[in-house]
Amino acid sequence: MKSTFTRYFEYFLAFLMALMLLSVCWQVITRYFLGDPSSFTDELARYLMIWIGILGGAYASGRGNHLAIDLLPSKLKGKAKYRLEILINLLIIFFVFTTLVIGGTRLVYITYTLGQTSAAMQLPLAYVYIILPIAGLLITFYKVREIMTLEVNPSSQNEAS
Repeated sequence: MKSTFTRYFEYFLAFLMALMLLSVCWQVITRYFLGDPSSFTDELARYLMIWIGILGGAYASGRGNHLAIDLLPSKLKGKAKYRLEILINLLIIFFVFTTLVIGGTRLVYITYTLGQTSAAMQLPLAYVYIILPIAGLLITFYKVREIMTLEVNPSSQNEAS
Protein backbone atom coordinates (compact mmCIF):
# COMPACT_ATOMS: atom_id res chain seq x y z
CA MET A 1 0.00 0.00 0.00
CA LYS A 2 1.37 3.38 -0.99
CA SER A 3 1.74 6.12 1.56
CA THR A 4 0.17 9.52 1.00
CA PHE A 5 3.64 11.01 0.62
CA THR A 6 4.51 8.57 -2.17
CA ARG A 7 1.24 9.34 -3.95
CA TYR A 8 1.97 13.10 -3.87
CA PHE A 9 5.52 12.35 -4.98
CA GLU A 10 4.10 10.52 -8.01
CA TYR A 11 1.85 13.49 -8.80
CA PHE A 12 4.80 15.86 -8.54
CA LEU A 13 6.87 13.72 -10.94
CA ALA A 14 3.94 13.57 -13.36
CA PHE A 15 3.58 17.35 -13.13
CA LEU A 16 7.27 17.81 -13.94
CA MET A 17 6.95 15.47 -16.92
CA ALA A 18 3.89 17.35 -18.18
CA LEU A 19 5.72 20.65 -17.80
CA MET A 20 8.67 19.25 -19.75
CA LEU A 21 6.31 18.02 -22.48
CA LEU A 22 4.72 21.45 -22.74
CA SER A 23 8.14 23.09 -22.91
CA VAL A 24 9.30 20.83 -25.72
CA CYS A 25 6.02 21.25 -27.62
CA TRP A 26 6.28 25.03 -27.30
CA GLN A 27 9.85 24.86 -28.61
CA VAL A 28 8.70 22.91 -31.67
CA ILE A 29 5.79 25.28 -32.31
CA THR A 30 7.91 28.41 -32.02
CA ARG A 31 10.75 27.01 -34.10
CA TYR A 32 8.92 25.35 -36.99
CA PHE A 33 5.57 27.12 -37.14
CA LEU A 34 6.35 30.65 -35.96
CA GLY A 35 9.93 30.76 -37.29
CA ASP A 36 11.23 32.39 -34.09
CA PRO A 37 12.45 29.75 -31.59
CA SER A 38 11.77 30.37 -27.94
CA SER A 39 14.92 31.14 -26.01
CA PHE A 40 14.15 29.46 -22.69
CA THR A 41 12.37 26.21 -23.55
CA ASP A 42 15.48 24.17 -24.39
CA GLU A 43 17.11 25.09 -21.09
CA LEU A 44 13.91 24.53 -19.14
CA ALA A 45 13.44 21.08 -20.66
CA ARG A 46 17.05 20.18 -19.84
CA TYR A 47 16.70 21.21 -16.20
CA LEU A 48 13.36 19.43 -15.88
CA MET A 49 14.94 16.27 -17.30
CA ILE A 50 17.66 16.48 -14.64
CA TRP A 51 15.07 16.88 -11.89
CA ILE A 52 12.91 14.04 -13.24
CA GLY A 53 15.89 11.70 -13.54
CA ILE A 54 17.21 12.36 -10.05
CA LEU A 55 13.81 12.36 -8.37
CA GLY A 56 12.84 9.29 -10.39
CA GLY A 57 15.83 7.48 -8.92
CA ALA A 58 14.71 8.44 -5.42
CA TYR A 59 11.17 7.30 -6.24
CA ALA A 60 12.40 3.96 -7.61
CA SER A 61 14.56 3.48 -4.52
CA GLY A 62 11.57 4.12 -2.30
CA ARG A 63 9.42 1.63 -4.19
CA GLY A 64 12.14 -1.04 -4.11
CA ASN A 65 12.39 -0.99 -7.90
CA HIS A 66 15.90 0.37 -8.14
CA LEU A 67 18.53 -1.58 -10.01
CA ALA A 68 20.19 -4.15 -7.77
CA ILE A 69 22.38 -7.22 -8.05
CA ASP A 70 20.73 -9.86 -5.92
CA LEU A 71 23.03 -12.85 -6.30
CA LEU A 72 23.93 -13.04 -2.62
CA PRO A 73 20.58 -12.01 -1.05
CA SER A 74 18.71 -14.59 -3.14
CA LYS A 75 20.90 -17.40 -1.78
CA LEU A 76 20.63 -16.39 1.88
CA LYS A 77 17.75 -17.04 4.24
CA GLY A 78 16.68 -16.03 7.72
CA LYS A 79 18.98 -13.97 9.92
CA ALA A 80 21.83 -13.91 7.40
CA LYS A 81 19.58 -12.38 4.73
CA TYR A 82 18.13 -9.96 7.27
CA ARG A 83 21.60 -8.78 8.32
CA LEU A 84 22.78 -8.46 4.72
CA GLU A 85 19.76 -6.34 3.79
CA ILE A 86 20.38 -4.05 6.75
CA LEU A 87 24.05 -3.76 5.76
CA ILE A 88 23.14 -2.97 2.14
CA ASN A 89 20.66 -0.28 3.23
CA LEU A 90 23.19 1.24 5.63
CA LEU A 91 25.80 1.38 2.87
CA ILE A 92 23.29 3.05 0.56
CA ILE A 93 22.43 5.58 3.27
CA PHE A 94 26.12 6.33 3.87
CA PHE A 95 26.86 6.77 0.16
CA VAL A 96 23.77 8.86 -0.54
CA PHE A 97 24.24 11.04 2.52
CA THR A 98 27.89 11.78 1.80
CA THR A 99 27.54 12.35 -1.95
CA LEU A 100 24.06 13.75 -2.52
CA VAL A 101 23.23 15.44 0.77
CA ILE A 102 26.62 16.76 1.88
CA GLY A 103 28.19 17.13 -1.57
CA GLY A 104 24.99 18.47 -3.10
CA THR A 105 24.55 20.99 -0.30
CA ARG A 106 28.11 22.20 -0.81
CA LEU A 107 27.49 22.53 -4.56
CA VAL A 108 24.30 24.52 -3.95
CA TYR A 109 26.12 26.77 -1.49
CA ILE A 110 29.05 27.40 -3.85
CA THR A 111 26.88 28.18 -6.87
CA TYR A 112 24.64 30.40 -4.77
CA THR A 113 27.59 32.25 -3.28
CA LEU A 114 29.22 32.74 -6.68
CA GLY A 115 25.92 33.88 -8.16
CA GLN A 116 26.07 31.52 -11.14
CA THR A 117 23.03 31.76 -13.40
CA SER A 118 21.82 29.87 -16.43
CA ALA A 119 22.41 31.36 -19.86
CA ALA A 120 18.88 31.71 -21.26
CA MET A 121 16.60 31.98 -18.23
CA GLN A 122 19.04 33.73 -15.88
CA LEU A 123 17.93 31.23 -13.25
CA PRO A 124 20.35 30.80 -10.34
CA LEU A 125 21.98 27.39 -10.83
CA ALA A 126 21.61 26.75 -7.12
CA TYR A 127 17.89 26.21 -7.87
CA VAL A 128 18.79 23.51 -10.37
CA TYR A 129 21.29 21.82 -8.05
CA ILE A 130 19.03 21.93 -4.98
CA ILE A 131 17.50 18.68 -6.21
CA LEU A 132 20.65 16.76 -5.22
CA PRO A 133 20.32 17.15 -1.43
CA ILE A 134 16.53 16.84 -1.67
CA ALA A 135 16.80 13.51 -3.51
CA GLY A 136 19.49 12.38 -1.08
CA LEU A 137 17.22 13.08 1.86
CA LEU A 138 14.34 11.27 0.14
CA ILE A 139 16.48 8.18 -0.51
CA THR A 140 17.75 8.29 3.08
CA PHE A 141 14.17 8.54 4.33
CA TYR A 142 13.06 5.59 2.20
CA LYS A 143 16.03 3.43 3.25
CA VAL A 144 15.57 4.18 6.94
CA ARG A 145 11.90 3.29 6.56
CA GLU A 146 12.90 0.05 4.83
CA ILE A 147 15.30 -0.84 7.66
CA MET A 148 12.57 -0.16 10.21
CA THR A 149 10.23 -2.43 8.30
CA LEU A 150 12.88 -5.16 8.28
CA GLU A 151 13.41 -4.80 12.03
CA VAL A 152 9.73 -5.13 12.80
CA ASN A 153 9.35 -8.39 10.86
CA PRO A 154 12.62 -9.83 9.52
CA SER A 155 10.88 -12.82 7.94
CA SER A 156 8.88 -10.65 5.46
CA GLN A 157 11.73 -9.80 3.13
CA ASN A 158 11.26 -7.86 -0.07
CA GLU A 159 12.33 -10.21 -2.87
CA ALA A 160 13.00 -7.31 -5.31
CA SER A 161 15.87 -5.82 -3.29
